[in-house]
Amino acid sequence: MAQRVKRLQKECQQLKESPPAGVTCWPEGDNLELFRAVLRGEEGTVYSGGIFHLEVEVPERYPFLPPKVRFLTKVYHPNIDSAGRICLDLLKMPPSGSWRPLHNISSVLTSVRLLLSSPNPDDPLMTDIAEEYQFQRPQYEATAKEWTAKFAQSDDPEDRQSS
Repeated sequence: MAQRVKRLQKECQQLKESPPAGVTCWPEGDNLELFRAVLRGEEGTVYSGGIFHLEVEVPERYPFLPPKVRFLTKVYHPNIDSAGRICLDLLKMPPSGSWRPLHNISSVLTSVRLLLSSPNPDDPLMTDIAEEYQFQRPQYEATAKEWTAKFAQSDDPEDRQSS
């Protein structure tokens, strides 16, 4: 337990001093089991200009189990469902996933931001959006931009899930 706390304190310091590009993350109060994060949509993507709020729950057995990460901001994406859950192999244990204890919150958030910019339609949570992404890209891009403008334009987390 003490090793876990030391590791999380070190990760907090790393997130504060040298956060990943486009990412801000902090613990919720003094609680090292719940973090809040903000991802900025990458320039040149349909999510450009978006401010996406996330929740990161650190399990008791971390780093031997991956953190649970979910979007609090509504996002139109083949790998993110309406509850904000994310389909990303790094967030799953082997054999179906690629989580290893060497990963950390910073590397997870970097991977989530990369997934936001580059969807994986071959492993979707939202099959209809994945099909649209593959076969009707202009329609997908228009809807994703619309949702980004509607739901991901505020720094205020209270505005993130309206309608």
